[in-house]
Amino acid sequence: MSGNSETDEIRSVEEINEKIKRGDAVVLTAEEMIKLVESSGVEVAAKEVDVVTSGTFGAMCSSGVFLNFGHADPPIKMTKCWLNDVPLYKGLAAVDGYLGATALSETRGFEYGGGHVIEDLVSGKEVELRAESYGTDCYPRRHIETVITIDDLNQAILVNPRNCYQTYDAATNSTDRVIYTYMGTLLPNFGNVTFSGAGQLNPLCKDWNYETLGIGTRIFLGGGTGYIIGEGTQHSPQAGFGTLMVRGDLKQMQSRYLRGASFHRYGVTLYVGVGIPIPIINRRVASTAALKDEDITVTIKDYGVPRRPDLRPVVGKVTYADLRSGKVTIGDKDVPSSSLSSYKMAREISEVLKKWILEGRFFLTKPVEPLPRQRTFKPLKVKRREPKVRDVMRKEVITAQPSDDVKKVARKLVEKGIDHLPVVDENQRLVGIVTSWDLARALANEKAKLSEIMTRKVVTALENESIDVVARRMARHNISGVPVVDEARCVKGIITTDDISKKLVGGRSTI
Repeated sequence: MSGNSETDEIRSVEEINEKIKRGDAVVLTAEEMIKLVESSGVEVAAKEVDVVTSGTFGAMCSSGVFLNFGHADPPIKMTKCWLNDVPLYKGLAAVDGYLGATALSETRGFEYGGGHVIEDLVSGKEVELRAESYGTDCYPRRHIETVITIDDLNQAILVNPRNCYQTYDAATNSTDRVIYTYMGTLLPNFGNVTFSGAGQLNPLCKDWNYETLGIGTRIFLGGGTGYIIGEGTQHSPQAGFGTLMVRGDLKQMQSRYLRGASFHRYGVTLYVGVGIPIPIINRRVASTAALKDEDITVTIKDYGVPRRPDLRPVVGKVTYADLRSGKVTIGDKDVPSSSLSSYKMAREISEVLKKWILEGRFFLTKPVEPLPRQRTFKPLKVKRREPKVRDVMRKEVITAQPSDDVKKVARKLVEKGIDHLPVVDENQRLVGIVTSWDLARALANEKAKLSEIMTRKVVTALENESIDVVARRMARHNISGVPVVDEARCVKGIITTDDISKKLVGGRSTI
């Protein structure tokens, strides 16, 4: 070999494993690799280092466990099943089930769910099992209630369809209200930014080109040993959004690295610890293993706009270093930033994995198949026509200005038979709204101008929004109509609950 190419092999996985057996392997955490490359350069690091360990500890909503309960006597074909009142998926064999991390308790709601049950099982706690059946000749029992622990299960296999996002968009909120999302609570008017991922410790950032990771790669998973079993769902490597599908034996895991959690007014999830060894097989892998937070770019998106993730407005681009500093700049405003995942735990995982390798307790595996480096991420196509706001709204809108007389505006509402009146400035931009109730109260209190009574924080809709999204928004705010505006907040129409009920019958559009 010439030794000049970035991809020329320096050492093989088999050679690294031999060094681990002899106790000669040089193993660094990702942070240590960064420091070595900064002080000595990539060439030196590539020659000296055999393995770099990575780690991440964050919310993994696409998590769950396959469970086998064993047969009771007489046996039951479980068609419905609950653990601590959390339902399992039972479209499987008689006593097999899949417990999803985001499944909600039927009695405790957002307070407790599948992620918490998984943590309770790993902790050795007793869990209440309840199941129902329609009964068959070979499975005559129709109901069962008992208490189990993880030791009572034949198998408990953690299978996570999607873990370890390579990078992940940060989130903020442009609206004038608090919103509750899978990125946590987002404060109004760009009040905060939240982000996820371990950045320079993140496994897929350490092998950016997928040269050492693939099906069969042995990993640290939840405090035990696991394996990569394929690309994760929504795997989009060319966009920097690669993911992994992983599995491992829940009975080997520790509750320190598997934690149930609740996101306020959104739902439940499971925090999962994942650590992956990166064999330094060539100079290019050594280079990406030394990527720093300053090198990894993150897009900040506006979660206040109810669009699918790739269509949310971009409000800025930053690095993980910027995000971890505690504040980022949006426009001319400094905005506090906070992480939803634990960098401290990610560091601990990388250190534990390093210790396992140095002690000869953990050997590397060469993938039997590489992860795909190209994938087209396709959104769901809604093939049936869905009515949008533009299809239902009234385009002929009567408006007023803040200086208008209350009595004159009241007469206008009576003449036109309307209940909602947008208030606009001289450029037709929305500045407020009044309703017939507001005007009645204003007349009783002898108010003179609309500016004295109008509501200035106005709930609005956009022309291309789905009707169901806007209807939910009106229900949440307990209002019966909203102005329709464009991006400059110029009034384009108005939509009310009456408009929706007249045009939509039985959930189907009549237009």
